[in-house]
Amino acid sequence: VQLQASGGGLAQAGGSLELSCTASGRSLSFYAVGWFRQAPGKDREFVAAIGWSGGGLTQLADSVKGRFTISRDNAKNTVYLQMNSLKPEDTAVYHCAAGTYSGSVSTYEYWGQGTQVTVSS
Repeated sequence: VQLQASGGGLAQAGGSLELSCTASGRSLSFYAVGWFRQAPGKDREFVAAIGWSGGGLTQLADSVKGRFTISRDNAKNTVYLQMNSLKPEDTAVYHCAAGTYSGSVSTYEYWGQGTQVTVSS
C-alpha cells in the first residue's frame, strides 16, 4: 500500500484545514488508518485513528478532541482528518499510516510522506 498525504499548509489560529490520505496499490478499506504528527525536536505523537471500514471505530488524542474529526471514503480510497479551531501547538508534520488499529506507531505497517501544517497566532 502506498500512501499519499496532502492538504497541509498555513492557517491562522482558529482556522481549519482538511488533510487527506489517499492510498494506491490496494484497498484502504481493509486497514486501520492513523494520523500522527511530529513537531521539530519532539517525538512523533498520535493524533487520530479510524478502524477498518467495517468496524466503525475512531480514536482521537485528548489534545484534539472536540476540534479534529477523522473519516474515510472507501470509494475514493481516502481517509480524511478535518482540523478545526487550529492552535499554534498543532504545528507539525502530519503523517498518515495504515495497519492495525491503535494509538501506537508500532502497529502501523505502511507510512506516507508527511504534510506540513503551520498555524500562526
